[in-house]
Amino acid sequence: MTRRIFVPADTTAAALGADAVAALVVNEAARRGEPMELVRNGSRGAYWLEPLLEVEDDNGRRAFGPVRPEDIPELFAADFPAAGEHPLALGDIEAHPWLAQQTRVTFARAGIGDPLSLDDYRAQGGLQGLARAASMTPQAIVDEIKASGLRGRGGAAFPTGIKWQTVLDAPAEQKYIACNADEGDSGTFADRLLMEADPYQLIEGMAIAGMAVGASKGYIYLRSEYPRAYEVLGAALALAREHGVLGENLLGSGRDFHIELRLGANAYICGEETSMLDSLEGKRGLVRFKPPLPAIEGLFGQPTVVNNVLSLAAASTILAAGGAAYEAYGTGRSRGTLTAQLGGNIRRGGLVEVPYGEPLRRLIEDYGGGSMSGRPVRAVQVGGPLGTYLPASLWDTALDYEAFAEVGGMIGHGGVVVFDDTVDMGDMARFAMEFCAVESCGKCTPCRVGSVRGMEIIDRIRLKQERERHLALLDELCDTMVEGSLCAMGGMTPFPVRSALKHFPEDFGAD
Repeated sequence: MTRRIFVPADTTAAALGADAVAALVVNEAARRGEPMELVRNGSRGAYWLEPLLEVEDDNGRRAFGPVRPEDIPELFAADFPAAGEHPLALGDIEAHPWLAQQTRVTFARAGIGDPLSLDDYRAQGGLQGLARAASMTPQAIVDEIKASGLRGRGGAAFPTGIKWQTVLDAPAEQKYIACNADEGDSGTFADRLLMEADPYQLIEGMAIAGMAVGASKGYIYLRSEYPRAYEVLGAALALAREHGVLGENLLGSGRDFHIELRLGANAYICGEETSMLDSLEGKRGLVRFKPPLPAIEGLFGQPTVVNNVLSLAAASTILAAGGAAYEAYGTGRSRGTLTAQLGGNIRRGGLVEVPYGEPLRRLIEDYGGGSMSGRPVRAVQVGGPLGTYLPASLWDTALDYEAFAEVGGMIGHGGVVVFDDTVDMGDMARFAMEFCAVESCGKCTPCRVGSVRGMEIIDRIRLKQERERHLALLDELCDTMVEGSLCAMGGMTPFPVRSALKHFPEDFGAD
């Protein structure tokens, strides 16, 4: 067989040199006169091994990494050793403990084939969910989503089936599916990885959602800082239309579904669902008052399903395998799998997919391997810039929504950012207020003004200026922001601040 060499075209892999590696592979093969096929696959999410090069020939498929451009001639000269004798040899990457211990469901296809090949997608089980949905009634599709226990993966964790049921029941001639791909939380990249590695899964999931609620039009609102994802999604949408996966009379179902790709405008607040809807309508992204809920009166005033990338992508898996199969993963009310993204000061950064219920400590120590610096880990922030900071005493908390809520935490979009013992938690608390001040849409006073006052008060506390009085004032301010803010931007900014004060008081001048 012709040797196939896989080099990821993923954004992170490219930032680590994958494009240069791919170009040198082509040049070296041409120089040696060796027939080969270069496949720019998606990343498997093992970013600590990128650029990860895989070879497929008569000896099977084996991986090498991280590969630098200067390693290419040596690998060719050694005929890409199969027995693991090369220092970069990893063998079958799917047998590597870091991947083998995971439960890849949403990311089962990531990194295996060409992201834009519909043939590859079908060969790996793609479009089975859409084909099944095409033969079902809308209510039956919604019931399958309900049975799966799927909850929103964007942060709020609202039951997806209930949201879809509301839109299905809402009377309207036009309904919409709005995919929130404005992934802005610190330490998160799962949406981008899926869109670049397995874009048809998102397209299929959106089409299923359209069939379920009677929507004929969908929009993907993509973060503007994701140019590669924009390129991949644009190409995938064009191919999907060409091959009848999108458009009129999907798979002979008599139902139509179209998707339009829109770029965001570099505003964190547009990750909030109603602000995103305003932006899609061509307005400034401002948070709307609720009610009415978007499921009743959303995009252009019509009933709208608003879900993030991972929620919609999961719908394709659920319809293919059945709601019961998906519900079998997880624990309690947290069903399915969590796609945790390990970042910050972490030795093995990347995407880890595990069933809900795993302890946080396992992510940090077993998958992450501790800190990159080699120093003790001091704090972990889960759930993005509005998530709480957790000390070591809370790392045995199970990764499920209710267990995290009990300790004052949140899982959010699954970002896990690690800090070693050199971090100043006073700086991190102030950063939370500063982030809110910069990213606030400005519509409500508690968020717009409270965040600025918060920075000032934290500065005074750290300088020990009437420390006790300012601590009490900060507590009152946090109460006002939580209770009075229009959305989670201001309402959750106090979470990291209060957790830093509670668990790391010594960084705020405590004796």
